[in-house]
Amino acid sequence: MKSVPKLIRRFVGILLLSSILIVLINFIVFVVLMASYVPDKDASPYNIARETGKALQLSTGGNYVLSENMSAKLTDCGAWAILVDNNTLNVTWKTENVPSTIPNDYTLSDIANLSVGYLDGYPTYTGENEYGVVVLGFPKDSFWKHTQPSWDYSLLSNFPQIVLNVLFINIMLILAIYLIANMKLLKSVKPITKGIQGLSIGGNVHIPETGVLSEISVNINHTSDILQEQKKQLIKKETARANWIAGVSHDIRTPLSMVMGYAGQLENSPSLSETERKKATVIVKQSERMKNLINDLNLASKLEYNMQPIMKKEENAVAVVRQVVVDFMNMDIDDRFPIKWKTDDKLTVCNINADKDLLKRAISNLIQNSITHNENGCAIYVSVSTYNNKCIICVEDNGIGVSDEQIEKLNHTPHYMVCDTNTTEQRHGLGLLIVKQIMDGHSGTVIIEHSEYYGGFKTELTIPL
Repeated sequence: MKSVPKLIRRFVGILLLSSILIVLINFIVFVVLMASYVPDKDASPYNIARETGKALQLSTGGNYVLSENMSAKLTDCGAWAILVDNNTLNVTWKTENVPSTIPNDYTLSDIANLSVGYLDGYPTYTGENEYGVVVLGFPKDSFWKHTQPSWDYSLLSNFPQIVLNVLFINIMLILAIYLIANMKLLKSVKPITKGIQGLSIGGNVHIPETGVLSEISVNINHTSDILQEQKKQLIKKETARANWIAGVSHDIRTPLSMVMGYAGQLENSPSLSETERKKATVIVKQSERMKNLINDLNLASKLEYNMQPIMKKEENAVAVVRQVVVDFMNMDIDDRFPIKWKTDDKLTVCNINADKDLLKRAISNLIQNSITHNENGCAIYVSVSTYNNKCIICVEDNGIGVSDEQIEKLNHTPHYMVCDTNTTEQRHGLGLLIVKQIMDGHSGTVIIEHSEYYGGFKTELTIPL
């Protein structure tokens, strides 16, 4: 269920990031738009009024004169101008375009009002002059003036903090709205992720088919039903195969025992010729081989379906492997297959948790594998060693060996327990399959490779100490 909190964190992270980006983009757009409407320094009405006050001069003839540049600038702005005398508070000069509704005399109160507000609806701005106050009036729809500004100082000083608080509250409100709007979606995701995890481990999954993701829930339930049915059919097939192998093995033993018994009598019968007795000997050996194959097949089937109990206890791997070697030597094997004990004399104890009989069977299969596949004889080398807290059992020979391709197949491809069109090529299959199954039951590993020192076939078993 780790994916659900991760999904929720992802949704929340995307929401917060998008909210912050939206706020920043809106702020940037607002600043750009405001900047586009704010007049530059030369077009500012305050600056124009101050420039006009400085440019208005009294000539030697006693008349007021405004420079041509300043007059052109006022004309471009659509503005008019008047000069209110400091002493009389009367208009002593004005431009030709002054509206007729503009009065010619003022009081101090009038001057104070028009400096911050309007005069007859015209936004007015004042400029200082040596002889009075220059008043500029602009078109009624040109500028807006806030005539009664009155702000508490604490509001201005705390304005940044207020903005941040409002921004935080807005983001939290957006997050709350988002979570409430998607609560049903989040509730639907949790059982779906749990159902998918159940499918991955082969469980029987059934999740409620409701919510905005009900279609996905239906498909998961349908998939679970299909997998469960396939699992049941597979169990039936595996059980039938195991029972068939066990039944055939049992049924073959009786006639095979009779064949071996009669062939043994013929092998030792003095009434038969030497040639006939040799034929009987071949029958006995081949029957014995068939018996061993049947036993191997039965054991492989039991190990495959966990029908063979593994009775582990502490065993000395050196002693177990040495006993197998001694047993082969006592079987009076042909001198073409000498067995060499290559274990260090200093290593006398190597304790592992193992089923002694199964471990002996694995070592026997490896030695017999070298004997079976080297018709012209070979030397077999058996050793036990320890490395990195593991017991290593090695069986190798100096026989004909196998190709790199065959090594690859033996290490990575299935053997007799899986139907394969290349069963004729599986010369090492069943014996090594049993070895691998036994090692799996002991948490061990099997490595098949070329013998580096002897040039033949090598199998290395690794079991934890």
